[in-house]
Amino acid sequence: MLDREIYKGQVPAWCPGCGNFSILETLKGALSELEIKPHEVTLVSGIGQAGKLPHYLRCNTFNGLHGRTLPVATGIRLANHEMLVIAVAGDGDCYGEGGNHLLHAIRRNINVKLFVHNNQIYGLTKGQASPTSVEGMVSKTQPFGSLSEPLNPLALAVALDCSFVARGYAGDRDYLKHLMMEAIKHSGFALLDILQPCVTFNRINTYQWYSERVYRLSDDYDPEDRELAFRTSLQWNDRIPTGIIYKSIRPAFEERIPVLKEFPLVKKTGKPEEIMKLLKELY
Repeated sequence: MLDREIYKGQVPAWCPGCGNFSILETLKGALSELEIKPHEVTLVSGIGQAGKLPHYLRCNTFNGLHGRTLPVATGIRLANHEMLVIAVAGDGDCYGEGGNHLLHAIRRNINVKLFVHNNQIYGLTKGQASPTSVEGMVSKTQPFGSLSEPLNPLALAVALDCSFVARGYAGDRDYLKHLMMEAIKHSGFALLDILQPCVTFNRINTYQWYSERVYRLSDDYDPEDRELAFRTSLQWNDRIPTGIIYKSIRPAFEERIPVLKEFPLVKKTGKPEEIMKLLKELY
């Protein structure tokens, strides 16, 4: 096991009590236990409180545009498929602005690990309702309450045959670490939706609210049973399951690209004259 201190980055600027602190420390623990060195992992994020996480972790990082986390993560993974690529996003960043990219990442089954900080609110922009906010939630931009049904990302992922679908909870760090490690070890696209309280703007989905509802899936639960997984993904309100909801054995996108079979693209050498010849053919 590696020393967790090797991953220490900048000092976090989140609100005291924010669930993001648990996610950050749990990710350090998962990388440490898997003995993944800082130079062996790249964290990609967009915009939002979740998007700040790569700043607070010592590793390769790319902080991009709002909702555009997965296209960048896909490009990095295709350029160097020996690099562990983890995409970090918030529920607004991923399920709102980035929803279209999520669909195609699942479809391609690119070997990227997506950890979504789902606090059911837009935290960075001061408390607007997000795609996962409960219907009726009153916010600064929805004074009469959110009029839309909340998006169910797990049900969507199972319906699209995502090869790894899981839910964790920031208040259960031991189990969350287990889920992070399983997602990292999985071959293919992995969606880990992490429930995390926003102590400043979301006064509905609090630590107490979650503690009364969240439970771990039993050891005899079969995540390869897709029908069961879909039914499980629909559970909410009184009982909220955490664990690996669904797993599907599918070849990763990189495995189906012939030019990547021998070695990563970053190791491929090219002659300038060959590149110029290709460029001239485009004009």
